Amino acid sequence: MGLLSVLKKMKQKEKEMRILMLGLDNAGKTTILKRFNGEAIDTISPTLGFNIKTLEHRGYKLNVWDVGGQKSLRSYWRNYFESTDGLIWVVDSADKRRLQDCAVELHKLLHEEKLAGATLLVFANKQDLPGALTAEEIRDVMNLNNIKTHHWIIIKSSAVTGENLLKGIDWLIDDIAARIFTLD
Repeated sequence: MGLLSVLKKMKQKEKEMRILMLGLDNAGKTTILKRFNGEAIDTISPTLGFNIKTLEHRGYKLNVWDVGGQKSLRSYWRNYFESTDGLIWVVDSADKRRLQDCAVELHKLLHEEKLAGATLLVFANKQDLPGALTAEEIRDVMNLNNIKTHHWIIIKSSAVTGENLLKGIDWLIDDIAARIFTLD
């Protein structure tokens, strides 16, 4: 293989990002991924294991790992941490009774050595539902302001309507790119 093809391969690899999407079960992770990929969202069942989608967006290749959030699967999350550039944490904004569990799980993740330095996007999902907490309320209940180890943002969203999904993904890409890619 010639030097030029090696350089081209390195250049292509350079535009690749590994994104891990986690959250409690029924938060809307798979729906977000399908909506972003332009797939139908009318028949979605709980993720038992994981889904991987490779998406092209703004010249980047995004390898998105959507991992099931059931309590029985959470101990397996660590198997997916390797080489993660960005973490999308999805919160069900209408599920007030599990918000504390949601906070505990997220803060546990942020202490994982293999996720050190990963950019964090928190989607305050299901904003289309009546009684959904605002992104600010979720930020406060989940103590997000105490996160000093990761670049993070919380964005209100709706996987069903598509509200702010692009805004969140664009922010995530910009933050990761600024951190790991050098200018040409």
